[in-house]
Amino acid sequence: MKSYMCVVCGFVYDEEKGLPEDGIPAGTKWEDVPETWKCPECGASKEEFEMIEI
Repeated sequence: MKSYMCVVCGFVYDEEKGLPEDGIPAGTKWEDVPETWKCPECGASKEEFEMIEI
């Protein structure tokens, strides 16, 4: 499982945790997150996220 960080605001999407409140179940891989999804903190698109190692 990987994590991806929004380069605009620093929000981290963790594949292991998902975002159940946004309808994205735990364990959802980044490539399976819809392209229309936006950062819940700042509204940035998926293109504004980079993979990070924690």
